[in-house]
Amino acid sequence: MSYEGVSRRHFFFGALLAGAVPSGGFGSVPSLKTLGYKPFYGKLNVAAIGCGGQGGVDLNEAAKTENIVALCDVDDARASQNFKRFEKAPKYKDFRVMLDKEGKNIDACTIGIPDFMHATVALACMQRGKHVYVEKPLTRTPWEARLLLEAAAKYKVATQMGNQGFSHECNRVAAEIIWSGEIGDVTEAHISTTPGTHPTGLQEPPPGLPVPSTLDWDLWLGGAAPRPFSDYYVPYNWRGFLDFGTGQIGNWATHTAGPVHVALQLDAPTSLECISETGKSNLTFPNRGVVRLDFPARGNRPAVKVFYHDGPGPGDPEAYHVPGMESETILPAANNLADKGRQTVLRAAPRAGRAGGPAATAPARSAPPRSDVRQGAGGPGVRVFGERTGPAQPGILTGNGSVFVGTKGVMATCSRGEGVQLLPSARWKEYVLPPPLLTRSPGHMLDWVRAAKGGDPGCSDFSIAVPYAEWLALTAIAFRVPGKLEWDSKNLRFTNSPEANRLLKPMFRKGWELKL
Repeated sequence: MSYEGVSRRHFFFGALLAGAVPSGGFGSVPSLKTLGYKPFYGKLNVAAIGCGGQGGVDLNEAAKTENIVALCDVDDARASQNFKRFEKAPKYKDFRVMLDKEGKNIDACTIGIPDFMHATVALACMQRGKHVYVEKPLTRTPWEARLLLEAAAKYKVATQMGNQGFSHECNRVAAEIIWSGEIGDVTEAHISTTPGTHPTGLQEPPPGLPVPSTLDWDLWLGGAAPRPFSDYYVPYNWRGFLDFGTGQIGNWATHTAGPVHVALQLDAPTSLECISETGKSNLTFPNRGVVRLDFPARGNRPAVKVFYHDGPGPGDPEAYHVPGMESETILPAANNLADKGRQTVLRAAPRAGRAGGPAATAPARSAPPRSDVRQGAGGPGVRVFGERTGPAQPGILTGNGSVFVGTKGVMATCSRGEGVQLLPSARWKEYVLPPPLLTRSPGHMLDWVRAAKGGDPGCSDFSIAVPYAEWLALTAIAFRVPGKLEWDSKNLRFTNSPEANRLLKPMFRKGWELKL
């Protein structure tokens, strides 16, 4: 399926400019009522698939306003805290069994599990008429992303990708600044992420270990090829492996690239190329690297080249030096609009090494990475890779954030789009924000809940999220295949690389194949 026929206006304005209450109230639209949407004052019955880590965060966010009626996790230990918190909810390890037994009681599902199983689980839920909130980066491959777009259209359910920055005030202000023409035509943008705490640059498969008694390893693998259990994979480090995750692209670029995608109204690139790579591996993502993506002109907006910088640290020669900003702190602080009269959505202070602000620290990586087992990013006994380094240097883009280079100036955003500023700082100090154009979000989870009850689509509804998730997934392929890759979005193929085309769709174990 192609999304060529859906207007760009719908992608970038349809959901964000929506938000008005239907004349008869939420849930009053007749076509939505017939599909089982609830009045806004009624609570959704939500099942959580993935109850530890970020899945647990999503579960508890949904529980603030909705009913939690079922829980599913392949690892009892990982889910133990939330299994206890929602002790009355029935518990399952197999999402298929849960959907079969509890389906009539479930309206919607949160899905917070490893990337490679997102499409499998989300499709099963949508096929049963369940609204879905699916954690970023939505899918591991472009083919899966396109499949979910087809499924959302076919099954007519409310959808949302869990890239929470799309709901943040600063993210929307960034778009409004670009659209006001303040920095002129943007022909170049740079996206950066910190080094991850997952393994990178591995040259040999991790050693096998006995499977913990609390974990169903076969269910964890799902559609992936069988292999011995290793604590290199669970509960967190799977994201560094090519078969399971999308590295820092899915972990952080899916956030930091958000303001670039929305503000520049990007669709599909015409080409992409890995122009630098250190620690290449056939098992994991590299230690660091740079990928260039070329996007064509969009309406009256010029063509733009977007550079993704994976894991540069202070002093790294691959880090982007922002022209003319040698003495400036590039990334703004999060939630930095108070002095301009704008309320922002506040969030808990990020942990060191995962933040995007200028004071953040980040782990350095080598090939192969040093590892130890300690209380760290993932909790007690979690294998954490890498070491943390000092704060970013002035004038250099490091950490989680993005830089827009325009014909009249420069703008930067941090983290999930949770901070924004013009550069140099003297220009920002005197700057008056443009009038709000986009509607503001009640919160990313509530944005989806509202849609599930018959309100307007979420700001990261799959009609918006899929084109975005697709070019991020293409970026991951560029790390694996050398040379400039020419992309034909309409036909979902590279025109010049059979090798790259083999990576567009997963290889599924027998019995786990996906179809609408």
